[in-house]
Amino acid sequence: MNTSKPLQKVKIICILWGTKYTEYDVNRLYSMIERNTSYSVDFHVFSDEALPQLLQKVTQHPSPKLDTETDHSQYAYRKEAALCDADLGNLRGDRVFFFDLDVLITGNLDELFSYPKDDKFYIIKDWNTRDGSVGQASCYSFVVGTLGFIKKHFEGNAKSIMDMYGSASQEYLSAMVTKEFRKLHFWPENWFKSFRFHCLPPGILRHFKQPNTPPAGAKVIAFHGFPDIESARIGRWFPPGIGSKSDKSWKRLYKVCKPTKWIDSYWH
Repeated sequence: MNTSKPLQKVKIICILWGTKYTEYDVNRLYSMIERNTSYSVDFHVFSDEALPQLLQKVTQHPSPKLDTETDHSQYAYRKEAALCDADLGNLRGDRVFFFDLDVLITGNLDELFSYPKDDKFYIIKDWNTRDGSVGQASCYSFVVGTLGFIKKHFEGNAKSIMDMYGSASQEYLSAMVTKEFRKLHFWPENWFKSFRFHCLPPGILRHFKQPNTPPAGAKVIAFHGFPDIESARIGRWFPPGIGSKSDKSWKRLYKVCKPTKWIDSYWH
């Protein structure tokens, strides 16, 4: 890592709720980002949890509230809608970079942090959607104050939005950004890769081959869905307490992951 920090400062945000992740995951994300950039890192976590082991370098804020009469807690709208708060963490006017806690930083991030040259919203192009209408929300960037309309819209229409989108909160975020700004702006595709789509061997080969190392040029590997990082690391598909009993038997043929030894070289 380059020890001579330039004057530039990058503002990173993440969100933590529930029991799946802890402050150790927040600390790990901070550490991965800090050692993969020459920028000075200003890191913010939004959480209502007690985080006694949180690094002193990380600033904790209460989670932004969604003023609705509908229970949205089972879905991620607290991320894709609540983080659009126009005064988020007193960061109004600042460009922030959001990262999910289930990502692995595998390359230098300086180019990513210097990529936005305007006030536009940037997001990963979703690997499941070919027409470019949906962004994958493992990492996105925006200027705080420019997306406040999304939070207000969700608060006024929560039930109908959840009836329409269900758990697909990133599709809602993408639709709202597209409606307001006419299009989504995507990061260069080689910077972000999916562990499931770009590292796991195809089909039955997963029973015999370790997942492939990150593709050349990849800066971030997203572990969306299953397996999560820890599961992939030790060689399982589901974490403890979550099974595949409801899966059809043929699905168990590909829901397999050999121990992914290379994760440890990035995830520490």
